[in-house]
Amino acid sequence: MRITRTVAGRSRRVAVLVTTGLTASALLLTGCSSDSDTSDSTGSDANGKITLTVADFGQFGYKEAGLFAKYHELHPNMTVKEDVTSDEKVYYPKLLQQLNSGSGLADVQGLEVGRIKEIVDTKANSFVDLSKVIDVDEWVSWKEKQATTPDGAVIGAGTDIGPMSLCYNTDLFKKAGLPTDPTEVAQKVSGGWEDYLKLGEEYKKGAAEGTYFMDSASAMFNAVVSSNAKQYYDESGKAIYKDSPSVKQGWDLAAEAASKKLTQGLAQFTDPWKAGLRKGTIATVACPAWMAGQISINAGDANKGKWNITTAPGATAANWGGSFLAVPKSGKNVDEATKLVKWLTAPEQQAAVFKAIGVFPSNKGAYDLPDVKNAKLEYFNNAPIGQIYADEAKSIPETVLGPKDGVIKDSISTQINNMEQRGTSPDDAWKAATNVVDKAIG
Repeated sequence: MRITRTVAGRSRRVAVLVTTGLTASALLLTGCSSDSDTSDSTGSDANGKITLTVADFGQFGYKEAGLFAKYHELHPNMTVKEDVTSDEKVYYPKLLQQLNSGSGLADVQGLEVGRIKEIVDTKANSFVDLSKVIDVDEWVSWKEKQATTPDGAVIGAGTDIGPMSLCYNTDLFKKAGLPTDPTEVAQKVSGGWEDYLKLGEEYKKGAAEGTYFMDSASAMFNAVVSSNAKQYYDESGKAIYKDSPSVKQGWDLAAEAASKKLTQGLAQFTDPWKAGLRKGTIATVACPAWMAGQISINAGDANKGKWNITTAPGATAANWGGSFLAVPKSGKNVDEATKLVKWLTAPEQQAAVFKAIGVFPSNKGAYDLPDVKNAKLEYFNNAPIGQIYADEAKSIPETVLGPKDGVIKDSISTQINNMEQRGTSPDDAWKAATNVVDKAIG
């Protein structure tokens, strides 16, 4: 499930179907898609027809947007089949095995941002340099740099990104005596995530019984770290997560949130988390672009109109999530696969995917297209998400990625959940997290 891009502490992706003329009732749950049909072989047949396979995880939205069918219409001799692995944690080890053996790879392979640095460092020679066929200037600048080798080869074309916002339950805010207008809420948290916790304390004073300010302190931690250029590694490739200012800030805020009972302690995308949304016990959720659809689906029709979206706390933009499409050199149809990747990641196609399932484009050319620029989400009081996320995307800092970003984030998030759910002390939780990470990264 592409809502279950579970790497890096997040289950990921729900369709938002948020653009002009579409309503929340049209939302599709992208986290529960089953694996699609696969192709046993590639290459042209006796009639010169070619089948291209695209292997990915979760849901990239191409079928939902009708893009594979459209590509066949444009190129009648081409058929595109998708091989979907629901869980990225299953997909990635399999991909590494295929790269090591040199067999079993699809014509096009999806790559998650939490893995891209490791692929760039260790497997770049297995993939086609796409800089020869795509214009990297079309993407937000930091996106393609993530998939660029030291010698300038670009091994992945950017699909989507996860610019940050804040989703909040206006009904619960009103009951707690807090402002509900997006501009006023943004002002309350304008000083950053510290202000967010202060707002949480205000909420707690007037909160409806059985409700909590935030769903998960681990989600807030990920949002805090994502808003900083330096996270788990430095430019030399050294793991610095133990001394990283952004990790320390996120950890301290998470520990504070847990100790002050501002969080319900619900690990995101679990059944209890979904139930919390449905029952209306969660007042705020850190909201990458793909999260709005997740809330809409799980909170359900009964909560339509009770949610809104505003800008993320603080003045620093943040990104949480995103993927790439890469072309293995070993494929039977490298040239045709490269053309397909270029087409799928062009502005018009990225806008179509955004309209279909709500994942936000990484190609800047899509931001001025009507399906993105004018996008509003009816479920969230017609929040102008196209504008919110485009503005955020343009100012997201270039982050330093490391080969084990996903492992580090997962391990820390697990221990934050233990602080919330089991009452584990911050010191014991941190020790447990670092033990797991140190073993994983060597």
